[in-house]
Amino acid sequence: MTDSPGKKRFAMPREIRIILSVGCLVFVFEYLVLPQFSSARPSLHFLAQVNPLLVVLAVLCEMTALYAYVELTRTVMYPYAPSRYNTLRVNLAGLAIGHVVPGGTAPAGALSYRIFNELGVPKETNAFGLAAQGTGSAVVLNIIFWLALVVSIPLRGFNPAYGFAALAGVFLLMAFFGTILLITRGQRHADDWLRAAARRIPALDPDRLSSLLDKVAERITLLINNRRTLWWAFTWAGLNWLLDAACLWVFLWSFGHAISPIDLLVAYGLANIFAAIPLTPGGLGVVEGVLIPTLVGFGVPHSQAILAVLAYRLVNFWIPIPIGGVAYASLQWRRGPAPTAAPASGPGPSPTA
Repeated sequence: MTDSPGKKRFAMPREIRIILSVGCLVFVFEYLVLPQFSSARPSLHFLAQVNPLLVVLAVLCEMTALYAYVELTRTVMYPYAPSRYNTLRVNLAGLAIGHVVPGGTAPAGALSYRIFNELGVPKETNAFGLAAQGTGSAVVLNIIFWLALVVSIPLRGFNPAYGFAALAGVFLLMAFFGTILLITRGQRHADDWLRAAARRIPALDPDRLSSLLDKVAERITLLINNRRTLWWAFTWAGLNWLLDAACLWVFLWSFGHAISPIDLLVAYGLANIFAAIPLTPGGLGVVEGVLIPTLVGFGVPHSQAILAVLAYRLVNFWIPIPIGGVAYASLQWRRGPAPTAAPASGPGPSPTA
């Protein structure tokens, strides 16, 4: 039965979406990013004093952070995880999309989901793995931020922005663990609730939704019961954030100011929690706008804070865009029939193998 014209869902043309996305990106770049470059211009003489070995170290920290993210992806998709090389290319392609499209985590996730399906990852494992990767990584970031706050507040005092970020983290953790508890311990009640809701929506099939819930619950239970896999997932997520923060710390050091690691983690966590609000692609402008004044508040000279943050964002945000484009092109160019995924042999997972 065809829908009446009055009930037809409006779909924004693809060209209009592209124009709006590019327009938002240009607006953010012109009004939020370019002023940072202008402020940094009087401090460019510091570039002559930069130790190139520290710059190389900072880049290596960022590359290692990306490797940790690849291992996180492979861990949550065990035992159907693609090779490290393919996972790296998919992650780079997702980063590129997330850095150019406002609210980029959704299209980045959709792109990663499609490519992983083509690489043979079962749909249930794929969907659960990507969701666990994104949400679990955000949980780990909040834990790191809270631990840094516990140490920092008695020494540095309290800032109202800390309270907002910490409160957002509380709601995130409640939603995360509440969802897990509902699906694993209260599966029957969740199934009844979803079936009742699906019956009111013509486009949803209650039986298919219930089957999907069963498979997701099975994956969550498998991950929780396999302590080794769960441990490695949290370890790789933590290493991803800490190594990325280390990249910023080394850039600050290269410009002549070694900040306390605790102060850095507070500033870094605050910026990335605010950047999670999907206003700009990859937190463009938000990260810079939070990091620079927070670092200055922790005693970093303004000129050095600007240069260090801009250098960090060059490595963390801008360079992955063309590299991710090349990675996506290589995936499309060499794409063939999707291989049939087979569980890895052996009694237990080996995400680090």
